[in-house]
Amino acid sequence: MRAVAVLLLAGCVAACNVQAKHDTGNGDGNVAISGGEDGKLSFDLPFAKGEVKLPQGSMRNGEFDIDGVKMFPGGHVTGFAVIAADKGTDVDIAFHAPAPPDKVRAYFIDEFGKKGVEASVSGDAVTGTSKDGSPFEIHVQPVGGGSQGSVKIHSKD
Repeated sequence: MRAVAVLLLAGCVAACNVQAKHDTGNGDGNVAISGGEDGKLSFDLPFAKGEVKLPQGSMRNGEFDIDGVKMFPGGHVTGFAVIAADKGTDVDIAFHAPAPPDKVRAYFIDEFGKKGVEASVSGDAVTGTSKDGSPFEIHVQPVGGGSQGSVKIHSKD
């Protein structure tokens, strides 16, 4: 996954850039990693499976990057899942932003435009394709005093 998504988790997990491990016939080569605001980080690797507990709130320092476009200012990651397999890598990131959905979507459209990435709004989503050809969707809905959203990226490498 060429710089499609980088998650930083408060120094406990410096970066999460998972590459698909191709199965050689000796077992499942899939990789799955997920985490949430409760601090639980689960992993299922070809050689190990488990869960670790990070300090609660460490997810708030999480970040994502799609071709240089980062989280809405003041927003924070509330959860993530990365699943890497032979047919590519899927990244799902949940977030909260302190602004109405229209403003959040406009921010992403503007930032992608600055980076030369074509993106458009369709319904509640910003959709586009990253520079490495990975399609992405950023859905944003109203919640309380702002917005909640999800980022979905599929990388074929």
